[in-house]
Amino acid sequence: MGAAYHIMGRSVPAHQLAIATLGLVTLLAIPKPWNPAPKHPKIIAESEDEKKFIENYVQDHLKAEKH
Repeated sequence: MGAAYHIMGRSVPAHQLAIATLGLVTLLAIPKPWNPAPKHPKIIAESEDEKKFIENYVQDHLKAEKH
């Protein structure tokens, strides 16, 4: 067989090091899909009508972005 590296007293084949390196780089480079979506800031309004207006405005514009 090919050459092996001695790491912490054990023989590790080169192909296992290559696979481990590729796996680690892939895990670090790909964005994490299990993270929650970013949260929107809290709406601070002086009245309930203003709060409803802002929420409707934001929802309408989020729908427009998705299309």
